[in-house]
Amino acid sequence: MSAPFEITAPKGRILSFGELLLRICPDAGGQWLNDNQLPFFIGGAELNVAGALALWQLPSAYFTALPDNALSAQIIDHLEAKKVDTSPILKQGDRIGLYYLTQGKDVKNNALIYDRAGSAFATLKPGHVNWDEVLDGVTWFHFSAICPAISQDVADVCLEVLEAASAKGITISVDLNYRSRLWKYGKQPVDIMPQLVKYADLVMGNVWAAELMLEIPVAPDIHESGQKSIYLKEALKTSETIMAQYPKCKAVANTFRFDAGEGINYYTALYTGDKLYNSSQYETDKVVDKVGSGDCFMAGLIFGFYNNLRPQQTLQFATAAAYTKLFIEGDATTKTVEEIINVISISK
Repeated sequence: MSAPFEITAPKGRILSFGELLLRICPDAGGQWLNDNQLPFFIGGAELNVAGALALWQLPSAYFTALPDNALSAQIIDHLEAKKVDTSPILKQGDRIGLYYLTQGKDVKNNALIYDRAGSAFATLKPGHVNWDEVLDGVTWFHFSAICPAISQDVADVCLEVLEAASAKGITISVDLNYRSRLWKYGKQPVDIMPQLVKYADLVMGNVWAAELMLEIPVAPDIHESGQKSIYLKEALKTSETIMAQYPKCKAVANTFRFDAGEGINYYTALYTGDKLYNSSQYETDKVVDKVGSGDCFMAGLIFGFYNNLRPQQTLQFATAAAYTKLFIEGDATTKTVEEIINVISISK
C-alpha cells in the first residue's frame, strides 16, 4: 500500500506558471454602453492560484510574460502588494492577453470571447528562458492545461520547464482545465497532455477532463442516477487509472460541480495512499462569480500538501475554499485561512 502524498523536501517557493489575463466583464443587457464603463479583473488560472497561496501566507511566486511598459509595471506593483513574488516574470512582447466574459457566466459559457493572440505569453518559445535561474529556490511548480492549449510553441515551453523542474526534484502539480475555445493550432489535448502529465505528482480536474485529455473512459450512463456514490465510484476508477499510467503521480483530485437553477451543488474527491477521500457536499441557490473557484480548489490542495495536512483535512480545506470563492466577485479569493476553516466547521 502506498503512503498518502506528503512533501518531505525543504519548503521553498511555490511557483505558478501561466498567462496573466485581463478579464473584461460587460453586462448581459448592454448597459455598459450607456454607462461608458467596463468592469475588469486581473486573472488567469495560475495567477489565481498564486494569489490565494500568497494570501494564505505561503511563499508564492509567479511566472508569466508581460510587455515592458507602464501598464505591466502597475500590474506587477499590484501583485507585489499582495505578496506575490513577481521576480520570475519575463519582460517581452507587445501586449497583455484579454478575455471578455459576460457578468455572472463562467468560462465554459458561450459568453466567453478570447483576445490573447500575439500576447507576450503566447509568443513564448523554447530556449528563451533560463529555467535554472527561474526555478532557483522553488520546491513546488504548478501549471495548467490552459497553457499548452495556446500554441505548439507554448506547449513546447511547458515541456521544457517540466523537464527542468523534474530534474531538480521539484514537486509538480497540474490542473486539467479544458478550454474548448483554445486548442486551435491543429492539436487535441490528448496529443499533448499525456507527455506533460507524466511529470506531475498531483493531478487535479474531473473525470470528464481526464477522459478528454488522457483518454481515460467515463461510464456513458454516469448521469442517469445523478447519485453522489456513482460519481465517486467513477472518480476512484479514474484516479486509479491515472496513477497506474503515470507512476510519478501520488494524488488525484476530482471536483463535481453541478448547476442547480441559479445555484450549484458541489463536492470533491481525493485519491492518495490507495484510499479515496470525499468532501462535504455544499449547496447554494445563488452564486456571485463562478470564475476562479476551481483555481481556489487547486490552491487549497497545494496549501494542504505543502503544510503536510492529512488527506481529509487537505480536501475539506480545498473544497471550502472553492465554495467560498463562488460568493466573491472577481477571479481571485479574498478569504483567509481562518475564514475558510470557519466554513468547514459550519458545514459539519
